[in-house]
Amino acid sequence: MTPPQIISFGEVLWDIFPDRQKFGGAPANFACHAAILGGKVAMVTAVGNDQRGRLAIDTLTGYGIETELIQFSSSNPTGIVQIELDAFGKPKFTIEPNSAWDDVVWNSNLAEHIPRADAVYFGTLGQRHEPARSTIHQALETAAKSNVTRFVDINLRAPFFNKDSITHSIMSADLLKLSDEELLPVCQALNITLEKSAEASLQHIKSIADLEAVVMTSGEKGAMLANAQGTLIQPGFPTEVKDTVGAGDSFAAAFLMGWLQGTPDDQILRNACHTASKTCTHWGAVPTQPH
Repeated sequence: MTPPQIISFGEVLWDIFPDRQKFGGAPANFACHAAILGGKVAMVTAVGNDQRGRLAIDTLTGYGIETELIQFSSSNPTGIVQIELDAFGKPKFTIEPNSAWDDVVWNSNLAEHIPRADAVYFGTLGQRHEPARSTIHQALETAAKSNVTRFVDINLRAPFFNKDSITHSIMSADLLKLSDEELLPVCQALNITLEKSAEASLQHIKSIADLEAVVMTSGEKGAMLANAQGTLIQPGFPTEVKDTVGAGDSFAAAFLMGWLQGTPDDQILRNACHTASKTCTHWGAVPTQPH
């Protein structure tokens, strides 16, 4: 079987802890997991002309991800997130406002590659500034014209989202992933009243946005999928949790890979939950580089 070809758009960054730095960014984590699962993945982002940028490209290459579509910013450094831990170990995140990944521009390379892909993955954070926002919008329009699957993974990071960005992202997609914590703001953005049950809310979102499916994760409780036939519920898999960072990104990767390969929806949901649970068993958003 030919491996699914996926293009991941968005932020590649480094999480800066008091004593270390870790590779990250939801689209980058997603890309790594999709590649591990057998996908042919290309990353679209921008990095600075700096050591972190070069290290980011080396890291992506180590997971077998194509990096020819990555651009270089001449004005901003490779993105970072400052992380401070309180006395209880709870992190406080500060996402730097001026980062290279905000500078991705539309070009002929993107126009050529997108129609050949099976799917385009994107989130909301990657659209916080221009020109990246317009570039992602153009990519989605190009993908729609070529019947390329568009998968949005809502990732609400204050203050970098608003009603318009949520609505446009969902209305431009075929598939939507969100967390249970994001259900209320998504409903508010779409002017939908939160239903008495999550199942009803997901079906309402699916109907309003004319989506093929909506999937919602609920941490250790598992996930729920609304499709044309109804709603599926998959309990979470008990596991020894070391780190939950990247679990949602690995879930998204397993879900989209299964969807593109034509796996039955109940099995897709089960595999995605199992993949997310395995991600929680190791430190870091992605496992050790396979290459």
